[in-house]
Amino acid sequence: MSQETTATPVVISHRGASGYLPEHTQEAAVLAHAMGADYIEQDVVLTRDAVPVVLHDLTLDDVTNVAEVFTGRARNDQRHYVMDFTWNELQTLRVHERTSANRAWKDHNNRFPADQGKFRIATLSEHLALIRGLNQTTGRDTGIYVEIKDPARHREKGLDSSTVILKVLNDAGYRKSDDRIFVQCFDPSEIRRLREELHCELPLIQLCSKKPTPEQIAEYAPFVNGLGVQLTHVIEGKREDGTPIVSDVVQEARKHAIQVHVWTFRVDAMPEFCSETSELLSWLCRDGGIDGIFTDHPDVVIKWRNQNTELVGRSGPFHLLNESARPK
Repeated sequence: MSQETTATPVVISHRGASGYLPEHTQEAAVLAHAMGADYIEQDVVLTRDAVPVVLHDLTLDDVTNVAEVFTGRARNDQRHYVMDFTWNELQTLRVHERTSANRAWKDHNNRFPADQGKFRIATLSEHLALIRGLNQTTGRDTGIYVEIKDPARHREKGLDSSTVILKVLNDAGYRKSDDRIFVQCFDPSEIRRLREELHCELPLIQLCSKKPTPEQIAEYAPFVNGLGVQLTHVIEGKREDGTPIVSDVVQEARKHAIQVHVWTFRVDAMPEFCSETSELLSWLCRDGGIDGIFTDHPDVVIKWRNQNTELVGRSGPFHLLNESARPK
């Protein structure tokens, strides 16, 4: 069930072109498509009435004006949860750039102004229809990259997010292993359930919050098509001579013929050990041998890829692209 790529790295627009417009808005998806992203990501959570909407958080506070519109609706932790509101209620909210301060790019003052624009929450179905329409009018075949957010928390509220999301995907024509889609989740038990219980044929990505061990990779391999890891789990630092410190994650994944996609490349939030975007991309693709990269700035990665095709390899099956990543 391995999916082939046409270039390396596959460029996955992280929550749309979120470096330029508020994340997960339809406008951010349109810009990502126009920039030429290979895939556009949709994090998905369910409303109280089981409508899948495209939002990263289970809560609404950091990216909407929910506290102003629905006073007195917060839980005891003073946060407003998507699954406590109906879809009709969510349609009254305005979406804006994240307001939380603990973001590496905040000091640059280069993200979309939080007090400007008129953006709204959209459903997964709306996003899929939008991308399908753009593919038709442009002749491109941009894929989707869906994350099932915290399925266990949804089940606590009587919501089976995986089943609901798979139905929406099926209705939109995403059913087979060679469709232009990846489905990702941090919960390994849910990934296994998708494959074995729900009989999902779509390419599955196991997200890893920590650097996966060889034993974990071997455990995931029978039911996944790839791993999603932090980019610093592949390039861990820089030596005194200026060369990158490369982990064994990609090499271990190659032993099982599964892909490795890294997150998140941001030009305004580079790792401490590397300040040059082209250098980091070269390390990730040439030395690290990654297959895909999530980015807030898809245009930057695509421009680099177009200029460095010879450096990272020709098109073909993902596990044959990068000489440095082939099993020895």
